Amino acid sequence: MAKCSFCGDAIPKGRGKMLVKNDGRILHFCNSKCDKNFHLGRQGKKTRWTAVFRKTKAS
Repeated sequence: MAKCSFCGDAIPKGRGKMLVKNDGRILHFCNSKCDKNFHLGRQGKKTRWTAVFRKTKAS
């Protein structure tokens, strides 16, 4: 199972979207909400509803 590159949630097999950048990095997105927020330049660790934000604020 892949993890979303923006929010950090697990992506079930057969779901989500994969983005391959020109430098060869592969980014996985669980839904269009994460994809659009990434393309707007937002960071998952600064967005309140993401699992990455909750993980960083818990410690």
